[in-house]
Amino acid sequence: GLITSSDYETDVQHAMQFLEGKSNDVIEALISRMEDAAQELNFEYAARCRDQIETLRRISEKQYVSGEQGDLDIIAFSQAHEATCVQVFNIRSGVNLGNKSFFPTVPPETNKSILVSAFLGQYYLNRNAPERIVVSHAPNEKSVMEEMLTNKSGYRVSITTSVRAERARWLALALSNADDALRARLATGAGQLRRLETLQQVLGLDAMPNRMECFDISHTMGEATVASCVVFDQQGPVKSDYRRFNIEDIEPGDDYAAMRQALNRRYKRIKQGEGRLPDILFIDGGKGQVKQAADVLEALQIDSVFVVGVAKGPDRKPGLETLILSGISTPTILPANSAALHLIQQIRDEAHRFAITGHRQRRAKARKHSPLEQIPGLGPKRRQLLLKHFGGLRGVSRAGTEEIAKVPGLSTMLAQLVYDAFHSEAD
Repeated sequence: GLITSSDYETDVQHAMQFLEGKSNDVIEALISRMEDAAQELNFEYAARCRDQIETLRRISEKQYVSGEQGDLDIIAFSQAHEATCVQVFNIRSGVNLGNKSFFPTVPPETNKSILVSAFLGQYYLNRNAPERIVVSHAPNEKSVMEEMLTNKSGYRVSITTSVRAERARWLALALSNADDALRARLATGAGQLRRLETLQQVLGLDAMPNRMECFDISHTMGEATVASCVVFDQQGPVKSDYRRFNIEDIEPGDDYAAMRQALNRRYKRIKQGEGRLPDILFIDGGKGQVKQAADVLEALQIDSVFVVGVAKGPDRKPGLETLILSGISTPTILPANSAALHLIQQIRDEAHRFAITGHRQRRAKARKHSPLEQIPGLGPKRRQLLLKHFGGLRGVSRAGTEEIAKVPGLSTMLAQLVYDAFHSEAD
């Protein structure tokens, strides 16, 4: 009730226009609303419109592209060491709406013109192309690509590599951005390789690990316990292989039992052919948690996985973690600046994040459910009658058995079950 439906719809339309680069249309509409409000002596609303107009003008000035009036995409390609980066600038109605980097997987020795054609075809598959597209390299069969985009858009789309003046400067900027983004990505890959090499040395492994998994447990005082499993390979997180496990039938707060259940469910499936075993299994915890992991793997006759416990240091400060290695009694402490420790921290923190997110979602879902939904024999219609009779769940929770039994369709026995659903735990 804080805004009318028509005002809300207008705000949505203005937001859409702004994101399409039509800031001037929005500003003109706001000016009209401001003038109308001033004539009606609604000065507070007029002042709000004035502030919006000023903000939009400032943003538009920052985004404005000199000499460009229409819609234009600038797309630049950069390749190095079998890696590819595509930088896309979107300009609409003379306003730069921003740029984005893409890193497509490209087969080695792919012809650049074929690469450009493939990218354009995929990029504009689910979005409208502007009237003009400037690319750093000509696509394969340019006329065919133009015809395809023209037919899809309903207006003529032209693709060009030959530009001058302002557009040439924008294309040069896009190429520079693509080169920088690709260098940064390759540098990140080199850093990841160094961390893996250091981890191999620290753990005394015969080969560099290809696949690593980490488990963590999350709950609130034993409620809605969730275990997470995150997966990393030599490139980083493999999010498609992440898994969560809702833990059931254990003593609330028993982290050992939760870890046992999660590991058992995970590696039973892998033993049955549903996935790959990791080279390293990280466990967020100390000796007790590592023992649970070792026992589960032994019971499943899995002996090829190296188990590492990551025990939190004093006051849980990063850099003071202790590593508990399966089969080695003496804990390992790595320097705070160790590349291997940084990799372990990243994997552990990701498992922690994934577990907490799952726990919060499960807890919120459980708390949204009404206690009435768990009562046998109390279907949707009876629940609706009950809630209507007492004006909501709070009214039901305060009612006695006799009052509840007065609701049409509820027997004395069912009324007792309803009463017990709210009061048995407190008793």
